[in-house]
This record gives sequence, structure tokens and C-alpha cells, in this order.
Amino acid sequence: MRWWQRLLGLLGLVTTIVAFPADVQALDDGSLSFKDAEVRLGDRLFFETRFSQFYFANADGDSNATLPKGDPLMEKVPVVLGEDLPGPFAGQGINCRQCHLGSDFLPEHLRAGRTYGDFSRRSPVPNRDDGQTVATRNSPIMIDIGMPREVPMLLHLDGEFVTHEDLIVDTMTGRNFGWLPTEVETAKKHIAKVVREDEGMNPRHIRDPDGNGIPYKTVLKGEDPLLQHQLIPAEYRIDVETASDDEILTAVAKLIHAYMDSLRFGTKNTFRESGSPYDLFLEKNALPAKPDPGEKAAAYSKRLLAEIEKRNSFDFVRPSDDYFLLHQQPYQFGPEELRGLKIFFSSGARKKADAGNCIACHPAPRFSDFSLHNNGVSQVEYDAIFGDGAFAKLEIPDLKTRNANHDEYLPATPAHPTAKGRFRQIPAKSRPGVTDLGVWSIYANPDFPKPQVALNQILCGEGGPAEEGCRPEEVLPLTVGYFKTPAVRDLGQSEPYFHTGEIDTIEEALRFYVSVAELAREGKLRNASPEMKDIHIDEEDVAPLAAFLRSLNEDYH
Repeated sequence: MRWWQRLLGLLGLVTTIVAFPADVQALDDGSLSFKDAEVRLGDRLFFETRFSQFYFANADGDSNATLPKGDPLMEKVPVVLGEDLPGPFAGQGINCRQCHLGSDFLPEHLRAGRTYGDFSRRSPVPNRDDGQTVATRNSPIMIDIGMPREVPMLLHLDGEFVTHEDLIVDTMTGRNFGWLPTEVETAKKHIAKVVREDEGMNPRHIRDPDGNGIPYKTVLKGEDPLLQHQLIPAEYRIDVETASDDEILTAVAKLIHAYMDSLRFGTKNTFRESGSPYDLFLEKNALPAKPDPGEKAAAYSKRLLAEIEKRNSFDFVRPSDDYFLLHQQPYQFGPEELRGLKIFFSSGARKKADAGNCIACHPAPRFSDFSLHNNGVSQVEYDAIFGDGAFAKLEIPDLKTRNANHDEYLPATPAHPTAKGRFRQIPAKSRPGVTDLGVWSIYANPDFPKPQVALNQILCGEGGPAEEGCRPEEVLPLTVGYFKTPAVRDLGQSEPYFHTGEIDTIEEALRFYVSVAELAREGKLRNASPEMKDIHIDEEDVAPLAAFLRSLNEDYH
């Protein structure tokens, strides 16, 4: 790419980052954009640092105070593969954005764009002297989180939530924001108080004609004529003077949900004219870009592969077609990427060589089935600490024993604030028998009634591990090590990988699958998902698969 093209692209990037969000165009798929007032307000709440326990403890009861000092956690953003970055919220308390970053470091650090994750293996959390300084899992990306799916909606890697609102309220009143399980009601009262008493201290996107922040109570009531284009729809409005604390939290959660729904892969939402090289390859060759009405993603993926295999020649994507600003790679989809595509899309049940069987869990076009699988990550992490075979020997209680001893085995909740949650923790040499079993800690757990219907539909439905029956005591052992499938678009802005954050590169992740697939075929991968046995790749397949996965990158910011 010529130097002047990159300069123009960089200037365009700077312009779009600082442009007022109301200028963003609406999306063709009907999803929300920053043109919507509720999305802009949700964005402001997403960035709000006063909801944190640290602010509560240090603001001396003043909802509009500037803190004398900030949470030390906020001074830096830890980066696994590079130098730490300056904290965008230094001097303040934690907020949603701290762990779900986007364009925060652009354009000063062009390679530091994020798809609403962070740079840590496991995200740091505020220190409350309870021994927890990081979250149990790697921060998942949020792009496309609200898109329709073929399975019931489950959120978080273990399916803990079925609605965005529940996830948001639990996060803001939970450990990630510094609140202990015994402090949920205090957190609710504090957050509602900040919303009621706000004087526009956080002016992000919601300002009066003089540039001052408009108080939350004014924007939420939606009656002030000065609001004009910042008038939120009626279904989001609330009078905070008369509403209960719970009603205010629900209103806040609905607005943040609207913001989360606006986060989409695709050119309209990234301020760029080009999406990924893969998408351009489909377009240039008149290949189907999405399923037909009523067609499932798996069937579409098979149809796309069949169409590709019928052809002898292709119009490839070349670096002269476009360029990346946020990825250090050429903008291309050539023979190597095509070979990787064929491996990725090939079913291992049909082929015994060069069949990644990736499509079993990552069907196009969104490259996730949003279902539940065990790919062996928890076992590999545990065995790396305690030796090969240690995870297989781990004593895991049955349903009756587990539920009768909640505080020993299950995670802490307001109903069980002192629970140890030994099977929802990070394993360490000093704590044998402690690990993260994923869905096991949520399924049939009386403290999590809401996701049980969805979990049963997935686990006991077609293709689920308990397809033949659905007795909880029989299903529970089949959930060991199961986690929700992440998407693999734009991996270049979401490393490190897996729920443990232990994998730094795409090549390492692919080599991981080479080894665990062999373990699955040998019967050495505890409770392995069936599709793991059908992964038939070796070292020669790593480079083309990595090339294909990088062709799914786009300049998201």
C-alpha cells in the first residue's frame, strides 16, 4: 500500500474517532447505532466510574465528587504481550469499559484496538482483601453479543445469565465492580443514588448547548425540550425521583443493553468501507455470504464449502484491493487462506486428513454456534500444574453431594456469600483440587434458577451431551469442562485466547487442538465433546488455518 493511502486512512481514523457519535449511520440489518439516543446514553453509562465500590468508599457520600485519589487498579491497563498501557480511567473507580476496551488507545497505539475485551489473561478486579485480584476467566469480547442465534440466549462463558439486563446488574453490583456478595443491596442503593443525584459529572455524549453534561434524571425523564436529538424513546424513560432503586437499576441495564446491541462486526459499525478479506473474497466471487431464510448456519457452511470445491479458479483478494490500519498484516485472501478455509470447513466425520472440523462449533457467517462444548482447556491448564492425568483423577461430587454442600463446591452468591466455589476458581499449585469446571457450577444450581430452561434445552437437545435423557443427576457429570463457544472473527484484536487466557497466538491455539484432538481419540480427555475426536489436523495445517483465521480480521474500533 502506498504511503499516502495509509496517511489518508490514518487521518480518516482520527476523524471518525473524535466525531460526534450522532453522525454514525444506521445499520442495514436494523440493529441500533450511535444515531440512537438510547445507545448514546447506554454508552455513557458503560463508561460510568461512580458505580464502583471504590467510589462509594472514597466519595464521602457526594455523588458528584472528584476522588482525592483513584483506585490503584485503574492506573495501568496490563498487557500480556507488550508494555502496559496508561489507564484511560486513572484517578477513578472501575467501570464496564476497563475490561471491555475498544478505541481507547487509538490512534497513538494503532495495534492496541480491542473488540471489547482487554489485554490480560484474566481481568484485574478491585482489591478487597479477600484474596481475589483477577477475574476467574479471560474477558470475552462483546461484539455481536446481541445477535439472534439458533440456540437459547445464554451469556457469560458458563451460561450464567439469560438476559443482558441480569448480566449488567450482577456485574455492577458484584465482585468485578469491587462489591462483595454481602454488599449487593448496598451497591444497588449507591448506584441508584448516583443516578438520582448526578449533576452531569460524566458528560460523555449527553451535553447541553453549552457543552455541560446533562444530569441522568433529566435525560431519563425525557421531557426537557433542550434534549432535542438526545430524547430517548418512551420505553427507556423513568422518573428517578419516584422510581425504586431496583427500577433505576433495571432502567440503567436496559440502556447499557441498547449500547451492547449496537456493537456489530461489519463495515457500517466500524467507520471503514471494508470488512474482512474473507467477506470481500465471498463478494468478489459471488459466493453466498449468509444463510438463506430458514437455513441453519451449519447447513449454510456446508453449502458454501461445496460451492467453493466445485470451482477451479477464484478472484482473490490482493493487498492492492485494500489495507489494514489496526492489524500488522497484508489485506489479502489468496491460495493459502483458501486452503485454510477448506480445512476449517471440512467435517472430520467425512475426512480423515486435513479436516479441522472447526465448523462443528464455529459455523459461518458468525463463526460460533453459541452453544456449549468441552475443548479440554480446563484439563490442560490443570494438568500443566499437577501433572498429566491429574484432571482425570479429580474428585467431582455428584448432584446430591454438591447441592448439599453449596459452600464447599459452588460459587458465592448473595444467598451463599461465604461459599468457596472450588470448581469456579483458577487452579494453583498451592490449591490442589481447585479448578474451573464451567457450566458444571451453574447447571442445576438452585441459586441460578433463570438459566436452567435454556441450559436443559441445549444440553438435552439435538447434538447435546445428554440428548437421550434429561435427568439432572445424569446430566451434571456431562457438563464438566463445558463452556460457551466464542466467535473467531477479528482474533487479531482479542488475544490472549481461551477462557484461561493462556494462549498468546493463533498458531499456539491451533497446535492446542492438534494435541487435544489426539487425547480425545485416545480417551484421555475427560468428558470431551464428541466433535473433538473428528479434528484431524497436524503441523502442516497450522499455517493455512492461521492464514484463514487472520482473513477474518477487520479494522474494528
